[in-house]
Amino acid sequence: MGLFDRLFGNKKQEKVETEEEKVLTELSETENSADEAVKNNENVPSEEITVSENLTEQAVAAQEAESEDLQENSVQENLTGLSKKENEQTEAILQENSSSEALTGLSKNLSAENDLSSNENAPESETNVEQKYEKSLEKTRKTFGMRFNEFLANFRTVDEEFFEDLEDTLIMSDVGADLAMTISQELRQEAKLANAKSQDALRQLIVEKIVDKFDEDKLPSELNVQAGLSVFLFVGVNGVGKTTTIGKLAARYQKEGKKVLLAAADTFRAGAIDQLVEWGKRANVPVVTKAAGSDPASVVFDAMQKAKAENVDILLIDTAGRLQNKDNLMKELEKIGKIIKRELPEAPHETILAVDATTGQNAIQQAKEFSQVTPITGIALTKLDGSAKGGIVLSIVQSLKIPVKLIGLGEQVDDLQDFDEEFFVRGLFKELL
Repeated sequence: MGLFDRLFGNKKQEKVETEEEKVLTELSETENSADEAVKNNENVPSEEITVSENLTEQAVAAQEAESEDLQENSVQENLTGLSKKENEQTEAILQENSSSEALTGLSKNLSAENDLSSNENAPESETNVEQKYEKSLEKTRKTFGMRFNEFLANFRTVDEEFFEDLEDTLIMSDVGADLAMTISQELRQEAKLANAKSQDALRQLIVEKIVDKFDEDKLPSELNVQAGLSVFLFVGVNGVGKTTTIGKLAARYQKEGKKVLLAAADTFRAGAIDQLVEWGKRANVPVVTKAAGSDPASVVFDAMQKAKAENVDILLIDTAGRLQNKDNLMKELEKIGKIIKRELPEAPHETILAVDATTGQNAIQQAKEFSQVTPITGIALTKLDGSAKGGIVLSIVQSLKIPVKLIGLGEQVDDLQDFDEEFFVRGLFKELL
């Protein structure tokens, strides 16, 4: 079963069930009409008397039942009154008991309440995350839906012009040229497209193709956290939210009880060092720093030494984003990589590229450029809540074959979430179907 059927297949079933209900209702109404016609032609006084007697017996039975209910209610009220008195007496006794016994009882009650509260909040956490996805994708969903509806409103026949307009619509929705052309070409070859005569049928078929294609290209989106020290290297141009992403991730891991360390290896900008130090203070996480202009590799060396000596769980390394000077950046990242591997051969466990969702297709170009500088294992897509270009996720996965692992759904610390493809797809397409 494809991702589309897993998420939206129930809507197809609902339509079928609705049609079946209509047919059953019509049959039921026909049978009732026939029964009434037969009853109207019958004139049997004995049956009328029997019905009257039955109604009388039912009325008597109802009165007896009502009387019994009143008696039960009265007894219940008396019991409630006794219970209240017993409770008042119990409270008085508890107040007279020693303070230690009272505190012990209170502690047990609070513990039970906390356990209950924890259980109640567990399912709500996932619901809250899905709501954040829906809210963050609102601008993208409206823009995507508007373009799609305009395209379908001009639909007359499924011809070559139809497919060309479809490609243009998908590209303008930041789905990406490669994915747009692939979907258009596959739809050209599908005979069932000829049977999609209505706008609704066409819309569903196209969205189904996009969703299932996205699912085909799915890559592992979980962060590679190790049992011992995990080293995450972050890259990306200045201004995309790289340092902010590191700070939020540090706060998350620190809250989970992990020992976290930050390394300010973007020594090219003094502001980057200060910003990471501030995030360290907020998350109560130490930061390894050196003066602005220092060798970034020396910062990483100190951080690796400290992480191993102090049994750190997570080391997050910030780096410079001078993509315009690619040769120097490549040499810098290569040197950092050698230092990391010399201290821990299997590291870095993740090399995360931070890209700004609001830049649309420019994010794809940045990813391609950085992939030439260093191997990228995952994408952190920032500022999705302020963007109408959320379709970029589909393009990244399809054209770059790099998984989106982190996604920024707001400005709060807990708004940095692990990427969830089902929440994303449902939030993007739910109003189109």
